Amino acid sequence: MAEARDDGAGAPDPDWGLGAIADPVAFGEAIAGLGKRLAGDPGALAGATMRFATGLVEIGATVAARAVGAKTEGPMPTADRDPRFADQAWESNPGFYGLRQCYLLWARTMRELAASGSDDELGGKAEFAVGQLVDALAPTNFLLGNPTALKRAFETGGSSVARGVARFLDDVATNGGWPRQVDTSELELGRDLAATPGKVVYRNRLMELIQYEPRTESVFELPILLSPPWINKYYVMDLAPGKSFAEWALDQGHTVFCISYRNPDESFREIGFEDYLREGPLEALDVVQEITGASQVNVVGLCLGATLAAVMLADLARTKGGRERIRSATLLNALVDFSEPGPLGNFVDARTVARLEQRMAKRGYLEASEMAGTFNLLRANDLIWRYVSSSWLQGEDPPTFDILQWNEDATRMPARMHSEYLHWMYLENRLAQGTLEIGGRTVSLAKSPVELYILSAREDHITPWHGCYRTTQLAGGPKRFVLTSSGHIAGIVNPPGPKRKHWMNDALPADADEWLAGAAEQPGSWWEDWARWAADRGGKRREPPATGSAAHPPLEGAPGTYVRG
Repeated sequence: MAEARDDGAGAPDPDWGLGAIADPVAFGEAIAGLGKRLAGDPGALAGATMRFATGLVEIGATVAARAVGAKTEGPMPTADRDPRFADQAWESNPGFYGLRQCYLLWARTMRELAASGSDDELGGKAEFAVGQLVDALAPTNFLLGNPTALKRAFETGGSSVARGVARFLDDVATNGGWPRQVDTSELELGRDLAATPGKVVYRNRLMELIQYEPRTESVFELPILLSPPWINKYYVMDLAPGKSFAEWALDQGHTVFCISYRNPDESFREIGFEDYLREGPLEALDVVQEITGASQVNVVGLCLGATLAAVMLADLARTKGGRERIRSATLLNALVDFSEPGPLGNFVDARTVARLEQRMAKRGYLEASEMAGTFNLLRANDLIWRYVSSSWLQGEDPPTFDILQWNEDATRMPARMHSEYLHWMYLENRLAQGTLEIGGRTVSLAKSPVELYILSAREDHITPWHGCYRTTQLAGGPKRFVLTSSGHIAGIVNPPGPKRKHWMNDALPADADEWLAGAAEQPGSWWEDWARWAADRGGKRREPPATGSAAHPPLEGAPGTYVRG
């Protein structure tokens, strides 16, 4: 693959210049290709047009009947849990009922046309781009098409509209044109978020290591090391009291350490993926064992941090002493096999990665807002358009919400590391194929005997559960796969509660859907199942170890310095 970066010797290849700036993900090219394919297939276009016209006639008849009191149903069913159309006016008012029917009919037609195109890379991008257009043009995103916003405007004498316009202008000026999702002024790090007491006991250029204070009189002899992602701050694993996985593990009697990565700047441009492995979990593992004196450690990784933990297992598997250092590993919402990346695959094809490398080469890092914007687009109705409705149309204040505040606390990604990650994992799938090299030597997860607890979320849009399930077929040691409800983050921030549920099946067939067909739904949070599983792998009970050691004395209180950068 041609490198698409400017090394200072001259201007970048013009093929990447304007295109990378104007359409970095090639969605415009994909839409143009879709139009060309449809123009060459007039039968498909005529058929879709005929079905659309027929649907409009049916909708007209339904609206007319409803206007005189009939309760007839239109041709377009409404999703049971679509919050955009929760207002009662969408059912009781014939005009709004007809508007919803027309929108859903148009949306179906557009998606059918997009799906009729090529099944190649650009065809997938076209489907994604059309989906974004359909979501953006929902009537609820406009004042006259949003009955909730209209009622609020009448109730407030128009002041809600004035506040919404003010919020829109402020977001354009100060938030990159995105609707603000959360009020970050109320929740404070160390008090409301990342509040579990502990000490920073180690620091290098990439990470700080936090050792939490024990919460039980005795603890398991084998400690736990949390390996979070560095796309956002570590405290998704120590969110708020009562929602903190670190706190939960402490309450179960574990000694818990957690990595907190630094937010990199341009000086980190040449730090690579292997640097994160060596100076992240591997150095943390050394420190944890030195402080506790434990012969083995249990590792819990999340998302990219879990992928890195899997690479660590593959690396340690090369020697007998390395294999024995890890007792078990818990991989939460993480891909090891990247052959099914889901919607995110539209942003990590070879052309898009090359254009991304060009932008990163100028700054030395990927800007946090670019990554956050990508993730927002993957769930645009939940993370963009709902706030257009509430904030810009209804003038409401952004909510105070711990998960959203963490979500907004994004970090930059070093240029070399991010490029290597995208190439090695998404484009070349080296870890799954057994071709990944660490320290000049090929590593294989299949050679690792470490026992795994693999957790995935059924509605995860970032690491789809079918892809996560593939880890069960790749790793060499004993494995347990659990599927939870909710999405990428809510599936992890999953404290016990009456609405929680998960699915379990001891059999691990090659096909994920076959696993699900044989799985039993279980009430409650997967945290409770994991606690029992982790207790069996924690060793004997002992007095809690001291915080830090002579070699690694406490440096400052948690949450530390790097998390604030």
